[in-house]
Amino acid sequence: MINVTKTYLPDFDQYVSYLRKIWDKAILTNNGPLAQELEQGLKEYLGVDHLYFCGNGTIVLQMALKLLDEPGEIITTPFSYVATTNVILWENSTPVFVDIDPKTYCINPELIEAAVTERTRAILATHVYGNACDVEAIEKIAKKHNLIVIYDGAHAFGATFNGRSLLAYGDFSTCSFHATKLFHTVEGGAIIANDAKWHEKLHLLRAFGHRGDDYYFVGINGKNSEVHAAMGLCNLPLVPDLIQARKAVCDLYTELLDWNHLEAPHWVEGLVRNYAYYPVVFESESKMLDIRDELVKNDIIPRRYFYPSLNKLPFLKDAESCPVSEDISLRVLCLPLHAELPHEDVRRIVELINQNL
Repeated sequence: MINVTKTYLPDFDQYVSYLRKIWDKAILTNNGPLAQELEQGLKEYLGVDHLYFCGNGTIVLQMALKLLDEPGEIITTPFSYVATTNVILWENSTPVFVDIDPKTYCINPELIEAAVTERTRAILATHVYGNACDVEAIEKIAKKHNLIVIYDGAHAFGATFNGRSLLAYGDFSTCSFHATKLFHTVEGGAIIANDAKWHEKLHLLRAFGHRGDDYYFVGINGKNSEVHAAMGLCNLPLVPDLIQARKAVCDLYTELLDWNHLEAPHWVEGLVRNYAYYPVVFESESKMLDIRDELVKNDIIPRRYFYPSLNKLPFLKDAESCPVSEDISLRVLCLPLHAELPHEDVRRIVELINQNL
């Protein structure tokens, strides 16, 4: 079976060598030495100063929202994974959906300002498929209205924009290190703060709001373990090679697919991609479903990333209409993509798609 992704596992003996260090010190969690080493390595790789290794990619979004002065309205994208919306609801705020750009599939900055009200507290946007939001336009709007900018960068690790890590933009960027991601720690995530003033609060938020016996405010258990950090330390040096291997798979898809009947995102100028996903948009939902079923019959499992459009989630009432997102979400399919995907499998996938378009 060819799944939409496959977790990359590093050399087993190398991983065991890190486990031996854990056994020798008998430190498993609470910001242990491997977690600190991984944090430093991530800062150096991404070129950022304030990064916090955490338990997963959802809790870091919650932490960013918790730093707002008070709950309110959060302008956000309808085209993302459900966690992007769930964290807003979980933190007692209200998602205000703004439609996406029909080319990049990221939030459309031309529509953001009209959605700002006196209750707006932040903009939470997703770098969809590792494509870059219009960070300059969003920053301008945020400064005008005194809003916090949070980027959900779950798809963005390893991507750069105008020579900087895509995770270096906004007031906060968050990332997922889930096992399905380009870089993973089995489970994990990170939050990047682009101002030193947040350092102490994020440190406390991640650790129940206290240092030693002194308590400062309500925190949560956002920490991650030494066992997870060990996986990250094995995988981090391999990221450039993994990106190149994924690029080769993507280039082959691009060369062989019949683009007379398919669309793909427009990758913005200045972006150096990380090849996190390979999305294709079909002419209709019915055609997409027919081809998905044909692939599944042949033990090829693509995924509808991202469906449904989040403004259509069944537990939301009276959410804003987002016709572009609603349309794309019905027709998009992400094809299998990982660093170890054999090129002959890519050719077989493409053959099945092209024959049924």
